[in-house]
Amino acid sequence: MYPFSFTKVSDTRGALAAGRRGGRYIAGGTTLVDLMRETVERPGTLVDISDLPLRGVTVNERGGLRIGALVRMADAAAHPKVRTTFPVISQALELSASAQLRNMATIGGNIMQRTRCTYFRDVTAACNKREPGSGCAALDGFNRTHAILGTSDDCVATHPSDVAVAFAALDARVHLLDPKGQERSLPFADFLLKPGSTPNREQALRKGELITAVEIPTHPRPLKSGYLKVRDRQSYEFALTSAAVALHIRGGVIREAKVAAGGVGAVPWKLPAVERHLIGERPSKALWTQAAERAADGARPLEHNRFKIELLKRTVERQLRIVGGTA
Repeated sequence: MYPFSFTKVSDTRGALAAGRRGGRYIAGGTTLVDLMRETVERPGTLVDISDLPLRGVTVNERGGLRIGALVRMADAAAHPKVRTTFPVISQALELSASAQLRNMATIGGNIMQRTRCTYFRDVTAACNKREPGSGCAALDGFNRTHAILGTSDDCVATHPSDVAVAFAALDARVHLLDPKGQERSLPFADFLLKPGSTPNREQALRKGELITAVEIPTHPRPLKSGYLKVRDRQSYEFALTSAAVALHIRGGVIREAKVAAGGVGAVPWKLPAVERHLIGERPSKALWTQAAERAADGARPLEHNRFKIELLKRTVERQLRIVGGTA
């Protein structure tokens, strides 16, 4: 670990001032500290923002949900409003990491976490995400866990967050505050960036911006939702594939469908072709199978992860059946 300075702030103004000077925000630190220890990240200054008043969870009168950036993952998962309004969020959080990490890690930190690609974390390996222009060792290496959707010739790493898949499915927005105190919000789909030719740029953040909250918009009711994660072991493991599904079914017909996949994309991967196939149809086993066939549209598998195409389809189909039932 390289030397760095550390400062703790007690208000938003102090945090933004430190961010403007190049400081890196830290709260739980469950990802950043690991990367610093492995010398992947070398920040000169850490700014502890854990005392900022960004811990609220609120539901508006129309059923939308707002989760403060500093809400701990465990607290968000257990919050009664989250559990009853959007179970898919609670389930995604509870299937993440370990209980100890969920007690420390924050919502804002979780969506900012960087890939678990072994080549990214091995500073001796070529990695365009870590060192632009150095190449991508995963392309010709052991790439079983890597992405098959949204990749480029420069990067095939997956985004590791589970709850980000739920946020993507639900069309969440990320609220930000810039160093001048100006607020803005971004659709979650625009917040996390696909690698393209600049895989080192992972979020659409401007210098010194602070995440203040993640907001889930109002969805029609009744809304059934859930999260399914497929992994090599049952605890403390990242997804090979996952599916976040939310369905609004009224009069026996699917009126709205929200579906996204994790473990297979360079970012949490929205599945619009699946959604389109579902809307206006009546739930049935045949419908779930037909819709899931569209989950891997545009997939670009590598030598060792071709199995992910079929696994993705099966995961999406299974979760559609769990959430939507059958006619």
